[in-house]
Amino acid sequence: PERVEEELNWIDEHIGDKPYGIDVLMPSRFDDSASQKFNPDELLPKEHVDFVRNMLDASGVPPLPPGEADEIKREIVKGINFTPSESLAMVETAMKHPIKLIVNALGSPPVELVERAHARGIKVGALAGKPKHAIRHRQAGCDFVVAVGTEAGGHTGDVSSMVLWPSIVDAVAPMPVLGAGGVGRGRQMAAALVLGCEGVWTGSLWLKTAQSEVTPEIKQKMFEAEASDAILTTTVTGKPCRTLRNKFSEAYEQPGAPATLPAPTQNYLWWQEGRTRVERVRAKEFLTYPVGQIVGDMEEEISVREVVYELLNEMLDARERLDEILE
Repeated sequence: PERVEEELNWIDEHIGDKPYGIDVLMPSRFDDSASQKFNPDELLPKEHVDFVRNMLDASGVPPLPPGEADEIKREIVKGINFTPSESLAMVETAMKHPIKLIVNALGSPPVELVERAHARGIKVGALAGKPKHAIRHRQAGCDFVVAVGTEAGGHTGDVSSMVLWPSIVDAVAPMPVLGAGGVGRGRQMAAALVLGCEGVWTGSLWLKTAQSEVTPEIKQKMFEAEASDAILTTTVTGKPCRTLRNKFSEAYEQPGAPATLPAPTQNYLWWQEGRTRVERVRAKEFLTYPVGQIVGDMEEEISVREVVYELLNEMLDARERLDEILE
């Protein structure tokens, strides 16, 4: 909650009275594991730890200093023991700020959360990769659904946007639907509208901007990548996650490699044994970041303002072309 307070205070101070929302990860129900105690030295199987360490050692990526490695382990344990009450406290903290929107990226939001948000005049949405997910969101009281095609970066399903968007639009009509996954151009934005969406939900598009958090090294990898380099893999989190291909993901494809661990253990393996070592020395061949297949269209860093102008101008051009064809 303290981190949420800090981040939202910054937003409140810098955007004036412009509306904004938050994206959260909250399951529709909880299995409270607050009473469980995890030993970081026993959490990860030795076979998997050795596999990652040997991989990085062979590539010349130096290990972390002992003190720093121990601190990372402590942070991992905090993440594992993150309780439902803490999760709800984060949302309650956010609701004390002038947010206008909450979107849940992990299933249907709890009904009680939706009711609290609506009581404060806050709209609620949720991401869906199948029509049945969208129907559950409607039943939970959501105001709209984000239909996420497999082209999207991060955790995603296996149905393409071209097929998914109209099927979800039909499943929950007249509920508003936003199209996501593979939206990086104005033409794709226009396609979403033609397929029945009320608008689009974009993510990867902003990674190439000067204002994004992405490091110069990862941006350069994105500018060099093709669409096929945004692979769907379980090597980062344990769940299918579309991310930039790297030497870490390729190692798991080799004969004799161990199977990836289930979520969230694989994520902790990557953080504890892989990511922290890699990012410390900017080992380019191991660097990765969640990104969608539109990465193949990314060529150079531009500003957020330029992205918006390009989107709108191309969308209008697409509309004019469609009008001409239909006439």
